[in-house]
Amino acid sequence: MASALKKVTKLSLIFHKRSKDLTAIRRSIGDIWVNGSCIDPSIGLSEEQIQIQQLATDFAKNELFPNMAQWDQQEIFPKDVLKKAGQLGFGAAYCREDCGGTGLSRLDSSLIFEALSQGCTSTTAFISIHNMCAWMIDEFANDDLRQRWIPQLAGMEKLASYCLTEPDNGSDAGNIKTSAKLQGDNYVLNGTKVFISGGGDTDVYVVMCRTGEAGPKGITCMLVDKESPGLAFGQKEKKLGWNSQPTRSVIFEDCQVPVSNVVGNLGDGFKIAMRGLNGGRINVGSCSLGAAQNSLQLTRDYLKVRKQFGKTLDNFQYLQFKLAEMATKLVVSRNIIRTAAISLDNNWPNKVPLCSMAKFFATEECSKVCNDALQLHGGYGYLKDYAIEQYLRDTRVHQILEGTNEVMRMLISRDILTDEERKYV
Repeated sequence: MASALKKVTKLSLIFHKRSKDLTAIRRSIGDIWVNGSCIDPSIGLSEEQIQIQQLATDFAKNELFPNMAQWDQQEIFPKDVLKKAGQLGFGAAYCREDCGGTGLSRLDSSLIFEALSQGCTSTTAFISIHNMCAWMIDEFANDDLRQRWIPQLAGMEKLASYCLTEPDNGSDAGNIKTSAKLQGDNYVLNGTKVFISGGGDTDVYVVMCRTGEAGPKGITCMLVDKESPGLAFGQKEKKLGWNSQPTRSVIFEDCQVPVSNVVGNLGDGFKIAMRGLNGGRINVGSCSLGAAQNSLQLTRDYLKVRKQFGKTLDNFQYLQFKLAEMATKLVVSRNIIRTAAISLDNNWPNKVPLCSMAKFFATEECSKVCNDALQLHGGYGYLKDYAIEQYLRDTRVHQILEGTNEVMRMLISRDILTDEERKYV
C-alpha cells in the first residue's frame, strides 16, 4: 500500500468555495466542516488509515462524483476509471501482496469502499464485488490460478463477477442446480445464474456449481473464462439503481471448463461462497455508509440556505432533531461495520453473526438516512439535478444482495439460540 499512498500527493484535493445558493449544493461531495464533527469518518483511525481514507476520498471527488449522474442516466460501465482505481491498489485490496494484492485488512478496505461510495455508490459496489471475487481466488485457489489472475484483477485490467444466485435458488444457495460433469480434462457446465453484476462485460466468473451430492457438500467453485466455449449471456437488465454496472444472466450450455480451474477442493464451494460473503456483507454495508454520509452532508448544507417562513430551515427544531437522528443512524452503522471488519481480521468466533448484524443494520439505517435526506430536500430531492435520489436508488438493493436482510436475521438468531460455547483463539 505504500506505493499507492504516495500517489495521494498527485491527486489534487479540490474544495470548492461554493456560493450559498441552491444550485451550488445540488451535487457536491465533502466539506471542511465535517472534520472533527460527530459524523467525521476519520474518528478513531490511525494516521496510516486516514491516509488510505483520504486517497480514496480524493479519487471519489475527482474521478467518480463528477461522472456519477451521467453513468447512471446513460448506463455507462466506466472500465477506464476502474483501471485508474486499480492503479491505486483498490482492485485487490485485501489480497496478499505476493501476487500483486494490496495486503490491507478488512477494516482498511472498508474505509476505501465507504469513501469511494460517496463519489458513486453503484460503481463502488461493483469494485467491492470484484474484490470479493479476487479474495476467493487468492485465498482458496492454487498458485497457478493465483499467479494468473490476481495481478490482472489487482490492476483491474481484468474484471471478475460472482455467480451464485439462480432463477430458483436465491437465499437457498445450498440447493443450486447448475451442474458440472467431468469429461476427460474438462468439466461441462449446464445451468443459469441470474442477477450477475458485470455479467457479459467482465473477464472471469467465479461460479458455484454442483459436482456431487445434493445439498451444500456437493457444491464446487470454478473459474470460468469469458472466452470459454458454451458460455453465453442474457439481455442487460433494466434496474432501479446500480446503473453504472451491467446486470445479466450468465448461461452455461455445455460450457467447457478445464479441471485446473477448480478453486479449492471438490465440495468446498459452499464454504468458499459463505466465507466470501462474510466480507462481501461488510463491503456492501460500507457502500451504504458512503451514500448516507454524503446525503447527510448535502442535507445539512441545504437546510442552511433554503428559506421558508422567513428563515432558513436549519432554524426549525423538528428539522434539527431529524438531522440528529440521521447522524446517529450513520455513526452507529459505521461503528458496527468496523466492529464486524475487526472480527474478520481477528477471526473472532462470532464473526458470522457480527457481519450479518452489520450488513442488515447498516444497509437499512443508511437507506433511511438517504430517504430522510430526500424528504428534507422537498421537491428538489426528487429531481435528478440533485444527487440524493440516486443515492437512495443505488442503496436500495443493498438490503437484498450478499444475503437478504431476512437471512441476516436468521443467522443472528441462530447464533443467539445455540447452546454451544464459542471460544476466542
